[in-house]
Amino acid sequence: MSDLTLHYHPFASYCWKALIALYEREVPFEPRLIADADDRAALARLWPFASIPVLETGDLVLPESTTVIEYLDGVGDAPTLVPADPAAALQARLWDRVLDGHVMTPMQKIVGDSLRPEGRTDPEGVALARAELDTAYAMLDAHLAGGGWPSFSLADCAAAPSLFYARVVHRWDEERLSALTAYFTDVTARPSVARVIDEARPYRALFPLGWPEHVT
Repeated sequence: MSDLTLHYHPFASYCWKALIALYEREVPFEPRLIADADDRAALARLWPFASIPVLETGDLVLPESTTVIEYLDGVGDAPTLVPADPAAALQARLWDRVLDGHVMTPMQKIVGDSLRPEGRTDPEGVALARAELDTAYAMLDAHLAGGGWPSFSLADCAAAPSLFYARVVHRWDEERLSALTAYFTDVTARPSVARVIDEARPYRALFPLGWPEHVT
């Protein structure tokens, strides 16, 4: 049995970040599914916000996907996901923040708004979220056309889930933003990423907006 326990759900986008890192670096762990209110209540005793993922090892409790990945870099012998070179590490951390803040967050705004009761939705906020995604897509396309990231890193762990779910709710122009499209095709074919996509398939009925045909 591993001394690492991951509290997670296989459909949760931020959990994908941690899972990709675990699979990429082949770190053994014990999965602990957070599936209902009782599970959340138990998790809140470890981490009061009860957000996922949370990595537990001994007396150490690590919430937040980026923190989990930084910790995992010290476990096992696989290449680290934060590059050793300081300049490259800075870029990996920068794009991790860009992807979480400007792709994952507006994507979750769109999804979350669909769960609001009638009369309490936020159409203006959703429109702003979609505009933010458009800006992020264009910026990512330009960055990737210029070479992107030199090796698989923390930035890719953030990019894969955020782009996957953002493409579900607000698809980019895949022909016009060809560098972003090529990157997305490549990263979702990577074994660690393909594995999290497959493990999440049984839960697609949970998605409140319906599952689009263009997302296989």
